[in-house]
Formats: sequence, C-alpha cells, structure tokens
Amino acid sequence: MKFEELKIFLDEKADQYNNPGFIENDPIQIPHRFSLKQDIEIAGFLAATISWGNRKAIIQSAEKMLDIMGNSPYDFVMNHSENDLRQIKDRSMHRTFNGEDFTYFIEQFNRIYQENESLESLFKINDSETSFLHAIERFRNRFLGTEKHRSHKHVSSPYKNSSTKRIIMFLRWMVRKDKRGVDFGVWENIDQKHLSIPLDVHTGNISRKLGLISRMQNDWKAVEELDLVIRKFDNKDPAKYDFALFGLGVTKELL
Repeated sequence: MKFEELKIFLDEKADQYNNPGFIENDPIQIPHRFSLKQDIEIAGFLAATISWGNRKAIIQSAEKMLDIMGNSPYDFVMNHSENDLRQIKDRSMHRTFNGEDFTYFIEQFNRIYQENESLESLFKINDSETSFLHAIERFRNRFLGTEKHRSHKHVSSPYKNSSTKRIIMFLRWMVRKDKRGVDFGVWENIDQKHLSIPLDVHTGNISRKLGLISRMQNDWKAVEELDLVIRKFDNKDPAKYDFALFGLGVTKELL
C-alpha cells in the first residue's frame, strides 16, 4: 500500500476498535473500575505489569490483586499493615509475578505516593526529549531504588533495549485524551505526541506485514523505527494506531 492508502486504512481500523466495547476483554477494564486518579494509576500499573499471556488470565490475576487490596488500591497502599504484607508474600499472583513481587510493588508505591500526588511526576518528559525513552528509565530508577530485588525484572529498561511494552501500554492509558471512553487521559501535563506503540509479538508481526518496520526483533530499536512512521500518519496522537495494529492482530484479518 502507498503511504496515503495505508494511513486511510489504519485510521479506519483505529476508529473501528477505539470504542468502549474494547474494554470488556482487555486488561484496561481493571483501572476502569475506579474514579480516583491514584486508584486508576495503581490498578492500571499492576494490570499492565502482568499483561503477558492470555488476556482472560491476566484479568483474573489482576482481580485477585484487587481483592487482596479490598478493591481500594490507594487506601491499601497507604494504610496497609506489616501483617497484611506477610499474608501476601507466599501467594501466587500471575505466572512469574508472585506475592513477593506484589508486596515489593506495594511498598514502592507507598514510598512514591508519600512524596508525590501522582505517578505522573515520575514520567515527566524534558524539553529536549521526543519519546519516553529517558522518562521510563528515570521512573524505573525512582520506583525500584538501588537495592537489588527479584521484582526489578518486571519493570523493563529501554536502556537495555527492551521494548518496555507493558509500561508503554500503561502510559497510553494514562496520557491519551480522545473522549472515546477507552484511555483515561488523567495526566494533564504530558503531551500524547510523545507516546509510542506498545510493541509485542502481535503488533510487531502486523507492523512488519504492513511494511511499517523492517527490524525483526521486538525491541526498543523497533519501537523507535515504528515511531518514525506512525508520527508521519499523526504527529499529535500517534498511539491511536495501537488500536489498529492490535485489532488487526486479534482478528487475523491480514493472515
């Protein structure tokens, strides 16, 4: 397809899938159960962190975490007892994300929210930056701290050439503002023009099939390659094409 034809095609697909019906079978339904910004952030970050594998299983695992937190994530993060955490530590959560990881995340959230009203302040983009590359790494350093812990593997690093798919997906949820009812847009001070596509096996394969990227690995270099193309399609809201690529992947329309 020529550039204009491809843009029209992807615009149509983004429009088709970017609607409230998308929420029902997607992990984004987890933060959609809340209205308080901090609840949305915590529930969203946890759901995004475990977003690998079967979507139904991801949602069930996220619901288990919400139940443990009494379906009040922010209140639990700020007011839990040591005994609360002890009861979690040996429980399984989702695949390799276990109770020890969950308690570590709760402790880090507690520390962060004592110093910040919102996670947004940890993802601020500097004037010279055009993507979340450095912001994600700064967040990672602030959230994880300096002490080694098994949980560090659950927060990927773009500096290590990871596509950081789950963090980028979380950022789309928090930053995008389009009044379609899917993404939240609760972060007021970060421009959505800096967002990228959460790159995984499905979106990567569809991107190659459409000639959007040539790189074979789904890594940060591939994210940057895709950025260059999708920002030509829409430089104010490039991440909307995530709906198009994801939708094409799920429906197997191009196979």
